[in-house]
Amino acid sequence: MVFGAAFIAAAAALDQLTKAAAGKLRSGPKVLIPGILELRYLENRGAAFGILRDRQWLFIAIACAVITGALVLIKRLPLNRRFLPLGISVLFLAGGAAGNLLDRVRLHMVRDFIYIRAVDFPIFNLADIFVTCSAASILLLVLIRYRDDEFDFLRRRRG
Repeated sequence: MVFGAAFIAAAAALDQLTKAAAGKLRSGPKVLIPGILELRYLENRGAAFGILRDRQWLFIAIACAVITGALVLIKRLPLNRRFLPLGISVLFLAGGAAGNLLDRVRLHMVRDFIYIRAVDFPIFNLADIFVTCSAASILLLVLIRYRDDEFDFLRRRRG
């Protein structure tokens, strides 16, 4: 459990460091790969694509639920190599949620800065990458790697 909390804190801290550095982009975007990848500063008061603008209480509640659920799952997850990919994915999901949660609580918005010009994708941040990639990983693991009966540990209490 201590390792899980430390992992989540480290992922959130890394996200916060990148967002702090992105503050320098307020003066203008930085082109990394012309026509493909740029760094641009954006203050997002909503969720993905700016939806549900100024509903910070909702995003705070969801992030708290994700982090709590992740910690409960990590505590119950069997300590073996088979469940390591699931454990790591769950911790990155919670770390990403925690990174954006810190922005929402402190700043009442989320700082985004990564822009993929090649596909004109909405601007995002490191926490968004953690959440999206880990959620996809969890989904694939649950659908492809694990059998239903391997999740019986969720029904049992571990001492």
